[in-house]
Amino acid sequence: MDFLQTLLITLVIFTVLVVGYLLVAGSGAAKAQKRRMQSLRYRHSESLDAKVDAQFKRAIAARKPKSYQKAGAGSRIEALTIRLSRTGKGWTVSQYIYSSVGLALAIAVIIFIQSGAVLLSLGIGAAVGAGFPHLVVNYFINKRTNAFVSKFPDGLELLVRGLRSGLPVTETLGVIAQEVPGPVGIEFRGIVDRIKVGKTMEDALQDAGDRLGIPEFNFFTITLAIQRETGGNLAETLSNLADVLRKRAQMKLKIKAMSSESKASAYIVGSLPFIVFAMIMWVNPEYLGGFFSDDRLIVAGLGGLTWMSIGVFIMAKMVNFEI
Repeated sequence: MDFLQTLLITLVIFTVLVVGYLLVAGSGAAKAQKRRMQSLRYRHSESLDAKVDAQFKRAIAARKPKSYQKAGAGSRIEALTIRLSRTGKGWTVSQYIYSSVGLALAIAVIIFIQSGAVLLSLGIGAAVGAGFPHLVVNYFINKRTNAFVSKFPDGLELLVRGLRSGLPVTETLGVIAQEVPGPVGIEFRGIVDRIKVGKTMEDALQDAGDRLGIPEFNFFTITLAIQRETGGNLAETLSNLADVLRKRAQMKLKIKAMSSESKASAYIVGSLPFIVFAMIMWVNPEYLGGFFSDDRLIVAGLGGLTWMSIGVFIMAKMVNFEI
């Protein structure tokens, strides 16, 4: 089998993977049609709950549109910049790209020196160079998000106490920036700085929410927007929000404890083939040496990795619960 046939088979395998992902993700047109049907149902319903929900949706829609609802919705470079800013490490896009390319070339050279297989070296190098930096960024984003969510209810309680004592909202935000440690204080310090240079409080909060992408902070921003539209006791509303966020965190911990056994099983099943391959390679390298030299075995190995990746993705979705 020549190089072109090997490359063609590899492209077919990855095309099947992409098509399978699109089938699992669902049709965007169907989702848009469902949203239109829900908006019509809310508009023409006589139910009080439906009318309240419709008013809530109109208040949210009246706000300034977000620049990016989701990473990758606009320019890839700007979406990557937002992701890197969420880590709180001050990394730039150029540093990320240079690190990815350098890691891919280093891994490809090491594999080529050990095996002499060009296709295998390029495939593994590209996979590691594209995947490992992405996983590192995800790790730091999740770490900073968890630190923010754990301290955010404390900041809301401090805001409630300030409002009940008679302080204005903007001054209470400054108190949170000074008193609450970690990412919460850093983000509120940025909000206060933006307000000082002339931005409105709602725009400053919305900019922070767009950059953070944390649902709990979006709840806070929407609560302030709704309160400015409808009025009411802001301190009581924020106190209820803080209680809801604490219960939400407790529910996440309960779900994590209940799904820990399934996650452990998924980790074992997903890692077992790699462990067996490494053990056999260590005991009898000649038995598996063909996977690094024969084009047919290289294609078979890449196909097996592809289908194993699909299985690991499905298991990850089955044991990942969102509230």
